[in-house]
Amino acid sequence: MMKRATTHHSKTKANDLTILSTVTLAYDDRHRRRIKMTADNGEDFLLDLEQATYLADGDLLELENGQAFMVKAALEEVMDVHCSNIDETARIAWHIGNRHTPLEVLRGGIMRLPYDHVLQHMIEGLGGHCERKKAPFAPESGAYKSGSGEHGHAHY
Repeated sequence: MMKRATTHHSKTKANDLTILSTVTLAYDDRHRRRIKMTADNGEDFLLDLEQATYLADGDLLELENGQAFMVKAALEEVMDVHCSNIDETARIAWHIGNRHTPLEVLRGGIMRLPYDHVLQHMIEGLGGHCERKKAPFAPESGAYKSGSGEHGHAHY
């Protein structure tokens, strides 16, 4: 019988559970409710949560027997955007947001987004510098958290 992960815990509970392995997931695969998963040790399990949940790097998926798998954010093709001043940062952030592109804000005002050559060209045309790399990606969740898939404003 396949193991079932029925409880999600933020990474703060890591000391209370026996961790069997990690499960490495890309950003697009870290918002789930019910799906068969394969841990990094090759063990299959069923994620079976009551509602769709965002699985952050370091979070735990507790099995019915009290053991757990730890979520690990996969390395993804991203680009870090560096700007020379706050005005340039604000202008570039506005253009990225206008395209509804997910964005992670890093220390020092650096913005991380999925790699896209069209966006790279736009950002560099606005004066920013893009550093392409493989890194974990955990974008901002957004101001409109209705859960309905809507983002709170209309496009005319």
